[in-house]
Amino acid sequence: MTELNTLWLTETIRLREAHAGPLEDQEANRLARSAGGDLPTRIQRRALWLAERDGLSDALKHWLQGARLALLVLAVLSVISGAGLAFAALGDGQMPVNVFWALGSLLGLNLILLLSWALGLVFAGEHGASLGRLWLWLSEKLARDAKAAQLAPALILMLQRHKLNRWAIGVLVNSLWLLAMLSALVILLTLLATRRYGFVWETTILGADTFISVTQALGALPSLLGFSVPTVEMIRASGDAALNIESARQAWAAWLVGVLLVYGVVPRLLLAGFCLWRWKTGQASLHLDLNLPGYAQLRERLMPTSERLGISDAAPEQLHRVESGVSDQQSDGALLVAIELDDQRPWPPPLPKNVSNAGILDSRESRHKLLEQLSRFPPARLAIACDPRRSPDRGSLALIAELARSASATRIWLLQAPPGEALDAERLGDWHVALQQLELPFADCAPLNWLETGHD
Repeated sequence: MTELNTLWLTETIRLREAHAGPLEDQEANRLARSAGGDLPTRIQRRALWLAERDGLSDALKHWLQGARLALLVLAVLSVISGAGLAFAALGDGQMPVNVFWALGSLLGLNLILLLSWALGLVFAGEHGASLGRLWLWLSEKLARDAKAAQLAPALILMLQRHKLNRWAIGVLVNSLWLLAMLSALVILLTLLATRRYGFVWETTILGADTFISVTQALGALPSLLGFSVPTVEMIRASGDAALNIESARQAWAAWLVGVLLVYGVVPRLLLAGFCLWRWKTGQASLHLDLNLPGYAQLRERLMPTSERLGISDAAPEQLHRVESGVSDQQSDGALLVAIELDDQRPWPPPLPKNVSNAGILDSRESRHKLLEQLSRFPPARLAIACDPRRSPDRGSLALIAELARSASATRIWLLQAPPGEALDAERLGDWHVALQQLELPFADCAPLNWLETGHD
């Protein structure tokens, strides 16, 4: 994952907690602390874990796919628009082409919007946001993921904070207009190569000298690149009717192509490159702003001056699939642990020599201590003993999931009822359903042979 995507997900988690309240993050904080690093690194690791757990990482992948598809749609529209400008400028060849009317069709809208974007960049830095909003809206619609709706506001705020939004929009706007101008240039060359056009200029209030001056001024830069400019005699003669000589038609066609290239394509190409350069340099300087609301509260939890447990947040509405983050190379040994057993049950049972006993987790302190130990020394096999006479509350299931993620392989041991008692069938069924949702194997017999040898 890129640094930009990491900061993006971190900002998304911050905004989510700012609007909906703190997330259940005890395991995320513990893993971030155990990984070490400075505070920004721990905040990002915490955010990445929460994003992976809550599906935001997948939503980001869907959003990026939608963004690429939206960009493709806008690019196709730009190509079609550029082609339309060229067809509108030259027509079907049945009538002479008014050179300045054609020039206005090819460059007028482009130059007006270019000037407007430049003024907005200087004075506000926000001009062109309508096209950016269109792209964001299309990206969200094409992503088809409800959770992706949280990503766009986080991206906008993050870019605005570092003043990168103007350059991101600049790359988008100028690149799309560059495509339009290139499309217009290609169609213009195609039409000029396959049809015979005559060129005229017409006016009621301006004189011929004005058109001569404007034509030569516009053709000065293209002439440096080798494009021909009509002579004074050709320009004067074209005011009465389209000249029926080959050299005049070629001169006007070369002048029109050169003006489009120099004043339409080249400025957009240079501006797109400049905005891309500013975007790349600004993106490299992106960092986490610890002064933002929400990050200051994480300092004590992620870099505590003294270890404390804090307060448990409300349990999540649904159980998340358990996927171990521990490989076989990282883990070693076997461990048996029990959750909230009463005094009537003798514990632990006789264990093989290579199986360790983690005791009974009946307090917040014992749970925290074991989880911290497992983060440093994850076991290869973990058996968790549970009393099915108790209801499978969300707190116990969250603890089971957290323990299971700390081991390479986990099995749940649903203990038999003490002599003279019977298990409640409905409550036992609730345990089965909950453990099936967590995708953890369970049985009512002691998995001691599996703990000792790794197989039944």
